[in-house]
Amino acid sequence: MARIVMRPSGKSVECAGGDTVLTALEKAGYALPNNCRAGACGECKIKVLSGRFDQGMVLDMALKQDERRDGFGLMCMAKPISDELEIEWGTEDARPKLFPPRENALYVVVDKRSIAARVAEVRLRPVGQPVRYWPGQYVTLGDAQAGVPARAYSIANAPRVDGEIILQVARVDGGATSNWVHDRLQVGAPVNISGAYGTFIGDPSVDTPVLCLAAGTGLAPILALAEAALRRGFRRPVTLLVSARTRQDLYAQGMMAWWRAKHRNFDFNVTLTREIADGFLQGRIDTVLPLLFPDLSKHSIFAAGSPAFVETCIGAAKQLGAEEALINSEGFTSQQGTG
Repeated sequence: MARIVMRPSGKSVECAGGDTVLTALEKAGYALPNNCRAGACGECKIKVLSGRFDQGMVLDMALKQDERRDGFGLMCMAKPISDELEIEWGTEDARPKLFPPRENALYVVVDKRSIAARVAEVRLRPVGQPVRYWPGQYVTLGDAQAGVPARAYSIANAPRVDGEIILQVARVDGGATSNWVHDRLQVGAPVNISGAYGTFIGDPSVDTPVLCLAAGTGLAPILALAEAALRRGFRRPVTLLVSARTRQDLYAQGMMAWWRAKHRNFDFNVTLTREIADGFLQGRIDTVLPLLFPDLSKHSIFAAGSPAFVETCIGAAKQLGAEEALINSEGFTSQQGTG
């Protein structure tokens, strides 16, 4: 059994015989960006500082020869063949290291559709190198030439092989950018995005049950976080509680229902604040949360939505025993500016 040491933190994990570095990290709770898990996309590329490993079969386009000479490897295929393997991963406190943001990366709108009363979902695919990001982060989108200011929108999906990102844009009254997205942005149009930004990624190594609280398009980063955690085999319970005014404001119920059917550790609930309907909870988060989770002292909390909603979630969670260090929040509206 080999030992994998992460630098600069110095923390280590054991790698069982036959396991890849990616598998060993995931078993220990450490997230590493990945998509294809077959040496084809390059998303899991990191630098090996010392030790020897069998890289296995990977595509040259995913790992170039000069990158190999500089010590980089694809961890989805790499298997240690020395007793110890030192890799460059994370920060000094073993949290994920953010990718450098890029400006004006060229993407094309490959799909746009209405998914709720005032929400449009836009799918963007890169023309060249995709923006690298951690689930929970956001990018900015606008059109400077048309006088449309750049506004921030959270990415609603975990990283994918084709680099596609999904944005869920709520129409804001008087909002130049959101109205441009809803009314003028067409499928096939080229757009420039910048990012990724933000630190709403939590600590993937925390081994606790997870409770996600979302309202409006604050659901977008929550969906990305949940997808990534479930995809990498996170075993602790993950519960998503969505707050909406009415059923017309809801979206992504089909995806969440599919996750619940596929993953035994995932569940979700929806509470409505301005409508009473069969099959739904009724009331604000601070009203329904104590009924569902009387004790949150062992949970990691992720809350995203308007600043007022997030503030309410944090207050309610703390009253139920949630620890400050395990609370992660994103005030989505303040992040977007005026829309």
